[in-house]
Amino acid sequence: MEDAERERIIAVAIRLFADLGFDGTPWRLIADTSGIGVEELTERFGSKAILYREVMLRIQAAEREALEAATATFTPTRQGVIDLVDAYLDFHVDHPEIISLWLQRWMGDAADIPDMEEQVRSLSAMMAAAVQDVAVPDIDPEYLIWTIVWCVHGFLSGGIQHPGPHRYHARGEPLGMEALQRFRAHLHALITRITVPQGGGLG
Repeated sequence: MEDAERERIIAVAIRLFADLGFDGTPWRLIADTSGIGVEELTERFGSKAILYREVMLRIQAAEREALEAATATFTPTRQGVIDLVDAYLDFHVDHPEIISLWLQRWMGDAADIPDMEEQVRSLSAMMAAAVQDVAVPDIDPEYLIWTIVWCVHGFLSGGIQHPGPHRYHARGEPLGMEALQRFRAHLHALITRITVPQGGGLG
């Protein structure tokens, strides 16, 4: 019961930090939304900064677990990179709050809580190492990975404007399957143009 209650409070904190940012989320709001008193919240987690660290470490661990599972079966080929990108996209489609948390932080949220990016750096290095033999000679493997990150974060957070009755997919709106399939096809085409068909010997 204790673990279930703790997980419920963390889930509340994730949602609030994603929507309002760390700086914009009062400690009392977390307590009130969780249905407990401020004193109990403090007794459980100590402070908002401690809870924020737990939230950020939790989401990074979830992303690492998903990507490590994908790299476990990775083959250094163009299709292998496409499969890896699909796994990354699918993970974030299923967990939109994670991108929101990172966008908050990239805009300066929780600036007084340092060293939350170390796992991201190590994860990006792991992914760059996985694709380095597949990238065409003039493509930097690390920037290849970050190009995908920027594209996925931008699409899922801000969408895209285009003509027609449905002009854009915006944050907070349901993500339609057609829009997702169109974006996925674009990522596949992008990967096709910046990778070689087979790994090794060309990078």
